[in-house]
Amino acid sequence: MARLTSEFWVAAFIRRVNLEGGFATLRKRGAAEAGAIAVTVSRASDRLVALYLQAPQTAFGEERPMDRLFVPAWPDVFVEEMKVGEKLAREQKFDPDLWIVDIDDRDGRPFVEIAEA
Repeated sequence: MARLTSEFWVAAFIRRVNLEGGFATLRKRGAAEAGAIAVTVSRASDRLVALYLQAPQTAFGEERPMDRLFVPAWPDVFVEEMKVGEKLAREQKFDPDLWIVDIDDRDGRPFVEIAEA
């Protein structure tokens, strides 16, 4: 079974977030076929933001090679928005094909599958 393209995955992800009560928007479009995906989550209660990046291949078990797993960019998960902006700027210099999806959710739900540590 072929892996979904980044473009298709992001479109479906945004729709799912919006259906589940979050508000997702596409900040930056990346490479349609295989661009990496970053997800930011803004939490209204404290105005902090989380950044989730695609997990490295070492996070995947052999039984799940098609999944997209994510990892928080920092151990504290939620940080100041400026810190997230600086990290995303560095990521985009390294990978100009990066997709960025922004989520506003009062509970801070990421809506992505988190890789186990």
